[in-house]
Amino acid sequence: MQLISCPWCGPREEAEYHYGGQAHVAYPHDVGAMSDADWADYLFFRDNPRGPFAERWVHAAGCRRWFNAVRDTGTHEVLAVYRIGEPQPELGTQASR
Repeated sequence: MQLISCPWCGPREEAEYHYGGQAHVAYPHDVGAMSDADWADYLFFRDNPRGPFAERWVHAAGCRRWFNAVRDTGTHEVLAVYRIGEPQPELGTQASR
């Protein structure tokens, strides 16, 4: 079982968390002015790189707070965790977004 470190609760088993998608995706300013294609693009299309990737997670079985994590999508290793609103930690030239 993999351990993920909640920024508030500390390390817990991965079964306590739920994935919430790509981090740092801003909600559109004027949804009413968007075309159906633009809305579908916002809802369904996300980056899918191999390597470090910023994601949103929620500690569902613990504090129930959302946070961001940088996870290597090739190895599943969690490289960093940080609270919503904090800047993404620098991981070198390989980090995405």
